[in-house]
Amino acid sequence: MCHIRIVLNIVKKSNPKRTRFRKQHRGRMKGKSCRGNRICFGRYALQALEPAWITARQIDAGRRAITRYACRGGKIWVRIFPDKPVTLRPMETRMGSGKGSPEYWVSVVKPGRILYEMGGLSETVARAAISIAASKMPIRSQFIRLEI
Repeated sequence: MCHIRIVLNIVKKSNPKRTRFRKQHRGRMKGKSCRGNRICFGRYALQALEPAWITARQIDAGRRAITRYACRGGKIWVRIFPDKPVTLRPMETRMGSGKGSPEYWVSVVKPGRILYEMGGLSETVARAAISIAASKMPIRSQFIRLEI
């Protein structure tokens, strides 16, 4: 008897299930990150050095790169979540007629913010995996480790 096992490729949902309001103002990215700027879970981390909007796709691409390089060893924490909707107007639309509909989601990142953390791996593997994830990000970032 042959058993058929179906494997579903589960894609992580990287936008909020629901929000209080459908649309948001653009806002400003002034100053440094006050929260989320210290390593809390792992031993190694990727820290942002510039302010930017990082899209849900970029966050997921970085997470996948780390997971693939680490060969599913150790543990990874994603410390940012895309909770800000970005709206776009359809192409060739006349002026007026209100604001566009939400197209994608971003996370507002300020300098000093920890993007990813890793634990349970050697420093060389973690450094290489995080450098690959850093190349997926639209900003300059640095590898940091927890000093004990």
